[in-house]
Amino acid sequence: MAYSDGPKSAVLTGYDPASAAQIIVPGSKSITNRVLLIAALAKGKSVLRRPLFSEDTAAMRECLDALGVSIDVLENGDVEVTGTGKLSAPTRHLFVENAGTAARFLTAAAGLAGGAVTLDGNSYMRKRPILPLVRALRGLGLAVTATRGCMPVTVSGQKIVERAGQRPVVQIDAGYSSQYVSAMMMIAPLLPMGLDLRLGGTTDKIDAAGYLDVTLDCMAAFGVRPALQEPGRWVFDPQAYEPRDYTVEPDYSAATYYWAAQHLGQTEIEILESNPSATRQPDAASERVMRQFPSMPSEVNGSQMQDSVPTLAVLAAFNESPVRFTGIANLRVKECDRIEAVANGLNAIQPGLAVVEADDLIVNGALTATDGAAPVTIDSVDDHRIAMCFSLVALRGIPVRITHPMCVQKTFPAYWDELRKLGVSIEFED
Repeated sequence: MAYSDGPKSAVLTGYDPASAAQIIVPGSKSITNRVLLIAALAKGKSVLRRPLFSEDTAAMRECLDALGVSIDVLENGDVEVTGTGKLSAPTRHLFVENAGTAARFLTAAAGLAGGAVTLDGNSYMRKRPILPLVRALRGLGLAVTATRGCMPVTVSGQKIVERAGQRPVVQIDAGYSSQYVSAMMMIAPLLPMGLDLRLGGTTDKIDAAGYLDVTLDCMAAFGVRPALQEPGRWVFDPQAYEPRDYTVEPDYSAATYYWAAQHLGQTEIEILESNPSATRQPDAASERVMRQFPSMPSEVNGSQMQDSVPTLAVLAAFNESPVRFTGIANLRVKECDRIEAVANGLNAIQPGLAVVEADDLIVNGALTATDGAAPVTIDSVDDHRIAMCFSLVALRGIPVRITHPMCVQKTFPAYWDELRKLGVSIEFED
């Protein structure tokens, strides 16, 4: 959705540091949407504890409901998923908003539904590529259409082709997103002969490859493991997911805002129940980079921690020396072109603060506040990560006006309330 129904902007004009603050990071969006689907594909009742409730996970729950899965939110905030081991063809189109995980995972899962399934998203989702996944599903014998290489996409009711006694071999191009690979992995054990999934296409490199480990861990928690795993190849035998009682770990992409806040602000922040050294989530690696502030490295390769790059870039604005971010080309096909959005925001604060060279972003650093300055308007481009990362400059006395602030509902609905705990003054404008 576009967040035109909520406040037009959030104005952050003051910072009165709290003596201390305890922050609870919400459950992982990436893990929540994985285990929602996996639990839906299991036969029996699963309980998901501490899941994330956000726009992205709501889209996944609503789509799974349309596919015949019973999902109940319990009074204590846990989610109960009752699966039958299969999906049913829906009576309506599935709408995923701008949730990349829901879009990619459900497109693959639609091949199991036994009927025609059409998936669509908002105007931003309609610009995000899905053709590599479409081609991989066609490799299973499914009829799949995506006229523009993006949503809407239709997966036909044609059954998956069974080649007598042969496990299908499918190549997939993961140059744009590891989510294509995760989507195929999660349906692999439910295919009649399993699946031999191999990287192919224009590159064998996967950005944010750690999310494949996250996917495999989620699958293993529900009883499924690959029969063979080697670089660029995963082989699955036919298997059944088993229902489980599963606790979702914190979202370390969301934690990046508080790690940065610890360096930018004067409030002592305790982040409860987090352990970045004990997770497979790729963005946890950004904590080690932030720890070096204000002497961050002159070059940071963001390819394996992409969602944390906007936060790292805002932190780099206050670094003692310039920082070049490389390996971030895929940020151009996220919820918005995040390279341009971050550069535009930084340059709105101080002209020349950021420079884009091809697909690299250079942040020149040494930014300081100007007394009495009027709030600088930051266009969030309806992107939750842009809104949240630029809110952090208020911790250094730089007032900002952030457009469409309720876009944080995508992954962190309570973000503004949590930021107030640090002592930031926030007023919403209609």
